[in-house]
Amino acid sequence: MTKQKSLRVIPLGGLEGIGRNMMLFEYDDDIIIIDMGLQFPEEDMPGIDYIIPNTAYLKDKRDRIKGVIITHGHLDHIGAIPHSMSRLGNPPIYTAPLTAGIIEKRQIDFPGAPKLDIHLINKDSKIKLGCFKIEFFHVNHNIPDGLGVVIDTPVGRIVHTGDFKFDHSPIGDKPADISRITEVANGGVLTLMSDSTGAEKPGHSISEKEIQDNLEVIFREAKGRIIVSTFASLISRLQEIINLAEKYDRKVMVDGYSMKANVELAKKLKHLHAQPGTLQKINAVKDYPDDKIVVLCTGSQGESNAVLMRIINREHRFVRTQKGDAVVFSSSSVPGNERSVQNLKDVLWQQGARVYHYQMMDIHAGGHAQVEDLKMMINLIRPKFFFPIHGNFYMLKLHGEIAESVGIPAKNIMVTNNGSVVLLNQNSIRLSKERVPANYVMVDGLGVGDVGQVVLKDRQAMAEDGMFVIIAIVDRKTGQVRGEPDIISRGFVYLRENKELLDQTRDKVKTIIKQATSEKQRTSWTNVKDNIRDKVSQFLYTKTQRRPMVLPVVIEI
Repeated sequence: MTKQKSLRVIPLGGLEGIGRNMMLFEYDDDIIIIDMGLQFPEEDMPGIDYIIPNTAYLKDKRDRIKGVIITHGHLDHIGAIPHSMSRLGNPPIYTAPLTAGIIEKRQIDFPGAPKLDIHLINKDSKIKLGCFKIEFFHVNHNIPDGLGVVIDTPVGRIVHTGDFKFDHSPIGDKPADISRITEVANGGVLTLMSDSTGAEKPGHSISEKEIQDNLEVIFREAKGRIIVSTFASLISRLQEIINLAEKYDRKVMVDGYSMKANVELAKKLKHLHAQPGTLQKINAVKDYPDDKIVVLCTGSQGESNAVLMRIINREHRFVRTQKGDAVVFSSSSVPGNERSVQNLKDVLWQQGARVYHYQMMDIHAGGHAQVEDLKMMINLIRPKFFFPIHGNFYMLKLHGEIAESVGIPAKNIMVTNNGSVVLLNQNSIRLSKERVPANYVMVDGLGVGDVGQVVLKDRQAMAEDGMFVIIAIVDRKTGQVRGEPDIISRGFVYLRENKELLDQTRDKVKTIIKQATSEKQRTSWTNVKDNIRDKVSQFLYTKTQRRPMVLPVVIEI
């Protein structure tokens, strides 16, 4: 009997956290990719802008990549494109018009990035990439043009949901196409790969119509200006604000680079609708009374350069917080930003504003299916195998349990990690012994991947215990230290108040150098510096119970 060939499914990101979504499908010489996103840094990653998938596995396979499919326009699904496409040979991208517009706009911010080969698709498109036949279906998310992906492979049909929820009364969008999903299932689905981000939340997702109704309470009660801060990509939320502003005879002043860009793009593609005169430039705020103004801006995460922060810091040219303002956070806090957002709220209250946020009332809904909706997707698709994706590992495990509860056998459920190689055929879904690189690739300014764990560990040490620099000048002929070693302390101790500690440190440095140069042999200053670093670090710890980064500098003259 001939052994049945397997499809290789390789997650390079998205399975151990929120973001960095990138999934490979490989069969013979054909590879397709779904999504290419970034992940925001964790609290213990000082200075890191964001993290992107490691594409080392594809380095010598670029000519086999038939195409990249992007499910929707959020950064955790598109954010790595400017950095990764040139490394992958710039394969064609297939995505919907709004997503394409957001990708192209972001690409402009990276002058060295290649010109992209983007092919527009919609929910009715059918494309063939190598041995893969691909179709789509419409899903709800909190950005329009969200697509689920149907992949007919040589081993069977795979359904990849992308980020989704079921919203039967969305704003500025149509409900998810359940009849189309049923039609896809009737063709027989081998594997369902489904969004797990909401797997810990019981019940059904909140409808955007309900969010709009709750926001209306604020519009009805507010006597002064309303300042709404949300994600620029939440097009449905922007539409809700516009709808309410028009109902209550207010003008909407839009500010923030990404917010203005997305509003213009969404209007152009008819995903956003406003009556003539509703949308105004931010400088028009001076032309209307407070009870006729809505400021729609970025900064809900406490970003230092965003519009809301500039308003609070009195650095905005046209708007400053004042008593009577209603400030609405129509978004949740991105993990790691909770402290920044809380500080923001405190300052706003101190400045006389009244703050509304999602923990007070339902004025934000995530874009991800909750438990009952996840069950509904599984029941509609009726797959043989189930592969939870998009979420922290515990979310994947919970989603696996949800699948079991609706009849998927435990042996047919694949919960795994980034870098795994999953082998899939008609008879089985299993893990290969092979693993591919899937470690963090960190972006810091213009550097991509040049900040690794060693550099990060150094930054953490400096952030926690500071830095201690010792500069010793050594006579080349005698090997003796000239004068007293200079000491620079940053974030460790205040030099003027720790004279005794510094004197003891200087004596220790001179002793180490004297011992190293006492024998009339050529001295390895690298070894001497290592010795100074180790012994001074140990000494400082015994005296202070802190471990600063010790940087010895030895200069021969």
